[in-house]
Amino acid sequence: MSETPQLPLFHIVGFSGHRSVANPEGVARAISAELEALRREAPGEWLALSSVADGSDQVFVAQARALGFSWHAILPLPWVDFATDFPPEERVAVEGLLAQAEHVRVNMENGTREDAYLDCGMETVNGADVLLAVWDGQPARGKGGTADVVAYARSLEKPVVIIDPATLAVQRENFERLRREDEHLAKLNRLPASDGGWGENPFGAPDHIFRFQRKCDHAASRGAPYFRRLIVGTVILHVVATLVAAAGLAFDLHYSALPWLKLLCLTGAIAVALLLRRHHHSMHNWVGCRLAAEFCRSALATWGLPRTTSLFEDVDVPNARGLARALHILHSRAQQTHAITPAQFRDTYRAKRIDDQLAYYRRQEARALPLFGRLKLGFWIATLLALACTAAYALGGALGVTVPGGVKSTIFYLLPLALPVIAAAFISLISINDLHRRVARYREMQVMLEDSRRRLGFCETWNSLERVVLKTERALRQEMLEWHSITSFTESH
Repeated sequence: MSETPQLPLFHIVGFSGHRSVANPEGVARAISAELEALRREAPGEWLALSSVADGSDQVFVAQARALGFSWHAILPLPWVDFATDFPPEERVAVEGLLAQAEHVRVNMENGTREDAYLDCGMETVNGADVLLAVWDGQPARGKGGTADVVAYARSLEKPVVIIDPATLAVQRENFERLRREDEHLAKLNRLPASDGGWGENPFGAPDHIFRFQRKCDHAASRGAPYFRRLIVGTVILHVVATLVAAAGLAFDLHYSALPWLKLLCLTGAIAVALLLRRHHHSMHNWVGCRLAAEFCRSALATWGLPRTTSLFEDVDVPNARGLARALHILHSRAQQTHAITPAQFRDTYRAKRIDDQLAYYRRQEARALPLFGRLKLGFWIATLLALACTAAYALGGALGVTVPGGVKSTIFYLLPLALPVIAAAFISLISINDLHRRVARYREMQVMLEDSRRRLGFCETWNSLERVVLKTERALRQEMLEWHSITSFTESH
């Protein structure tokens, strides 16, 4: 068996600081020392996240890059507007520095210039595991200053490192909340390698990412749980216990085996419930593997785009944060050289992603719809029969109709007790299998995918392709997250 493929663990240190510092050399040494300390304290790769304003921002970038940190730049304004912050003689140097960033993001969408600086600082905090700030402790001198950014980080209880630019004293806050490890990503990394699972790498993503997806997919397929079957088993056992009790009452049966049969059914139901609790951990792992496999599949299906799409930027599932971050960063590092044309990407994406998903949702609907129909029919038959038996009982008593003893016990006593329980069991089975939602969502997803397929046919540029792809992937991701929430709740209860 080949070595198991793994994804790296990434941490991000964001930065905010004053534009003017009296002792830049001392501040540089303090920043360097804190970056080194972070790297020692938490395993994995640390990335730097900051703007490139004059002063301590540029000091931070220089120290981070000198230590081998990758740097992601976040700008409050498009470069054509942000460049006006610098004297003409400095703009070329800053533009050259930005060219060395691994990733550049422009944060502003609308609002005033001051709003843009505040939003940029807040997004730096949002994207960071630790905020490192060069701050003199004084109130902000303008909207979006370092004091505002530190206050925001404190309100979120983010780990903060504050360096006083005058004394170079270092203050740490909330470091007990620093997530030094990601246990969910570590579990996925420990999964054994597998040649099973999804066999598509349509755009030639790095082999270790493709193999990581395959092992997660294989683990999810192999470990597909039976908790729904177990829950169905508890319902059936309770129904059988009720039918035994109802038969005993209806036919005045006093066989000694009947109480034991009821006891056996109820004991079996308790045993199944205990089995569910015992296998809670394995079911939780299955949900995590399936979520990881689908996230990786989304990344593989979009690897051919010339620039990274924000597939996972707004994903905040606790057990998928490390995975989503790793996929996003690794994708942003991929060298996209337009080896394929937009038409080639379009045709491949349509065949390997959209058509593949369409076939999946059609199969799922074909499986779920008949079961939904049978269970719904069973509910109506049991309900109408219960109504008929109850009406017969009422009319027979009112009219004084003489009914043979066996028929009377069955129609007047047994069935009015048993049939409502059976009808309730059919409704329970529909709910347990989530059939109402699943059938509706399978149809909705087919409509969305067919619409995306039509739109793709008219896409001739990378920009138009990216818009359709991002819309499609977000819809697929939302369906997966919805399934994750429902399944996680079901298997935990």
